[in-house]
Amino acid sequence: MTRRAENIALANGATVAISEYGHPDGRPVFFCHGWPSSRTMAELADEAARDLGARIISPDRPGIRDSQFQPNRRLADWPAFLNEIAGHFGIERFRILAISGGAPYAYASGWKMPERVEKIAVVSGAPPLDGLDDHTGLLPIHRRMLALRARRPGLMKALFHLARPFVAMRMPIRFRPLLLKFLQPCDANVLRESRAFDVCFESARQAWRSSAKGVITDAEIYATPWGFALEDVRVPVALWHGTKDRTFAPRLAHDVAARLPNCEYHLIEDAGHYSLPIRYIREILVDLLGGSSAPPLDEVNR
Repeated sequence: MTRRAENIALANGATVAISEYGHPDGRPVFFCHGWPSSRTMAELADEAARDLGARIISPDRPGIRDSQFQPNRRLADWPAFLNEIAGHFGIERFRILAISGGAPYAYASGWKMPERVEKIAVVSGAPPLDGLDDHTGLLPIHRRMLALRARRPGLMKALFHLARPFVAMRMPIRFRPLLLKFLQPCDANVLRESRAFDVCFESARQAWRSSAKGVITDAEIYATPWGFALEDVRVPVALWHGTKDRTFAPRLAHDVAARLPNCEYHLIEDAGHYSLPIRYIREILVDLLGGSSAPPLDEVNR
């Protein structure tokens, strides 16, 4: 459960919503949530962080859930945003844990603030999509969204606004088995546990709470140039990916790992997009915090 939630006023007058998990006096780890998702996704790491002595600080990105929308936001704006949050808490150096769509934000922070970011863990992370010629490694719905954005960007944004009232609704429990049928078994099995389902899908539902604009901005950021090259991210990165990830195929993660100058690549057998961060979060945090007592993993290091 969350230890503390608060709204912080930034220097530009905007407010950002933050929740904390784990050990209140532990080593600071900033959490970058996925897409579409929000800050309470970090609850996945709460128990392990408490046991391991990590303080998880999880902000909503601008326009997501309870953080104020910022027009014309770019990925390169994120490091200054995170820098100000860290300053608010009096934190000089920290680690970053990013899941799925949080990956670009973690990379941007490592690129821009190498003196503050000690290490990054990216789990089931999104790769750069701009310039990606072969989209077969992406989930079909993401391929369709990219195609529609290229042909009819206005229509795609209108569809986001039309979808908001429906995706922001709380899903009745009786519909959960139907949703799980669309997932592969390794992900469906782990999400049948009600807490994991609630964390993942409630955080996604809440992402739409203020408006669709923040979710749309995030989507645009993924599909446009990031403003830096992966080769320029020189802080240590642990890249964790599942062999059964269908959202971002393992070969895309392999390409990202090859471009990062200081990367440890962990390819986890029989893990999917959801099951990897849920089942292996303790091992991921042990590695991120610099521990050496993680239980053995069924993994292939490349």
